[in-house]
Amino acid sequence: MSSRLDDALKRLDGALGLLEASIARRLEAERSRGSLETELQIMQDDRARLAVELDGALTRLARFEAVTDDVGRRVASAMGAVRGVLERARALEPQDG
Repeated sequence: MSSRLDDALKRLDGALGLLEASIARRLEAERSRGSLETELQIMQDDRARLAVELDGALTRLARFEAVTDDVGRRVASAMGAVRGVLERARALEPQDG
């Protein structure tokens, strides 16, 4: 009778070992999943932050382009005025002939 009891205890001990190993694997999988979810949340937060920064950079770029266009027009206008002044000055110079 003790032999059957010993066998039953061994089987129970083996089953408990398998159960403990299964629980350990499950807990590790849950920890890993939690880490992945945390990493995903961090990446989503980074993406949102980068999107906001990109929007700001695009807004600044648009302003910079508008200012650059304005400066270009002003420089072209100033160059035209200088050319006009130089042409009038040449026209007023006495002709050596």
